[in-house]
Amino acid sequence: MLNKIYSQGLKLVIAAGLLLCFVLIRFFETTLFYDPFLAYFKGDFNQMPLPAFETFRLVLNLLFRYGLNMLISLGLIYLIFKDRIMIQFSIFLYLIAFLVLIISFFLVIHFYGSTNNFLLFYIRRFLIQPIFVLLFIPGFYYQKLRK
Repeated sequence: MLNKIYSQGLKLVIAAGLLLCFVLIRFFETTLFYDPFLAYFKGDFNQMPLPAFETFRLVLNLLFRYGLNMLISLGLIYLIFKDRIMIQFSIFLYLIAFLVLIISFFLVIHFYGSTNNFLLFYIRRFLIQPIFVLLFIPGFYYQKLRK
């Protein structure tokens, strides 16, 4: 009984630590990552032209931020479900999503410029925020209930 209480308490502490990592990434985003779109999307971006950016540096920083969020998300998923196959499937989904999103991000920039800013805003949001973990955890939980 005591071991079960200790185990659950430890899981909660680790989960809180992982959630704190998400908060820290968000809090230090301006110092950790190169992203000229941070300031752009905080203003009235519908009336402004796109900011100048270095493509290679932006891709690397988006990959770095996406990767950090992915690793923390995978930690949460493993902590909740303890299933290696689920983790492998999650990694596959995260990689496919990154490729689709980064290609979409630059296609919107290249072909639409500053005429479709809301689409650019939401694509970028999926790249820099841990939104997929909010989709995966309930989906995996539902899948586990169905088995």
